[in-house]
This record gives sequence, structure tokens and C-alpha cells, in this order.
Amino acid sequence: MQTPTWALTIAYWIHMQATVVWIGGLAILSIVVIPAARKALDDNPYAALLDALQRKLDPLAWFSAALLLGSGMLQMSASPHYDGFLAINSSWAGAMLIKHLVFGLMIAFSAAFTWGVLPALRRAAIKQARGLSTPEMGQLQRRERFLLRFNLVLGVIVLALTAFARAV
Repeated sequence: MQTPTWALTIAYWIHMQATVVWIGGLAILSIVVIPAARKALDDNPYAALLDALQRKLDPLAWFSAALLLGSGMLQMSASPHYDGFLAINSSWAGAMLIKHLVFGLMIAFSAAFTWGVLPALRRAAIKQARGLSTPEMGQLQRRERFLLRFNLVLGVIVLALTAFARAV
């Protein structure tokens, strides 16, 4: 059975919107918000900002990831290039396999950031604001920068693989 054009159109639209929210959020956080906040804010306001950002952006990011997964599966199953699960018999199939592996890495790095680094950073910033020693703060900030930037690079790779798959 062929997927109706209207359903595929909606799936493409949802996929693009979710991509903009997720990768755009990564870009704005890693390039603008976090570096500016670290320079401009003291420990307590910085911790409060991290908390507010996580409460607002995490649900959007994880919802976007779910939308990407669902809409992407519909798009792939409707593609004339798709010959079945792990049927790697064309450039398109190879690009899609690599794209999905990179997407899986993005999910793993996002999970480490959301449930590992951000809560630890908030706790360390609160400790600093109370005048307590936080020797782990430098390492946490480096891990934060790495995860955000590397995830952004992975997002750009996903976009490049998508462009390649559409071109072949």
C-alpha cells in the first residue's frame, strides 16, 4: 500500500520542524547562551538559568527526538529506495544507515547531558553559591562544552547525510 501524499507531506513537515527545534536548540545553547551566561552571571543566577533552561528545553528536545523517530520511519518506509531493514544495497541505504547510527549517538549524548552533566552542574553551582568547594566544576564545564558541541557536530553530520540521501 502506498502512503498517501498528504500523510507524507505532514511527516516531512513534522520532521523538518523537529530538526529545527532540536539542532537549533543545540546551536543556540552551545554557541550563544551557555558561553554568555558563564561570562555574565555569578554562580547563583547561573544555576537558576541552567535549571530554567533545562525545564523549558528538555521536554522540547525529547519531544522533537520522538517526532524525528516517528516521522522518519514513515518517510523511510514510503521511499522507493527502501528495500527493508538493514538492506544496504545502494548509496541511499548506506547514507540512511550512517544517519541513523549518528542519530543514535545524538540520543546517547543528549541523555548524558540531560541526566548527568546538567544536574551535576546545577548542584556544583549551588554549592559554589553557598561558599562550598567545588573542585569538580571545571571538569563538569568542560564535559558540558564537549557534549553540546559534539552533539551539534553530529547534528550537522545528520543534515549532511540527509542532503546526500536526497540527492542520490
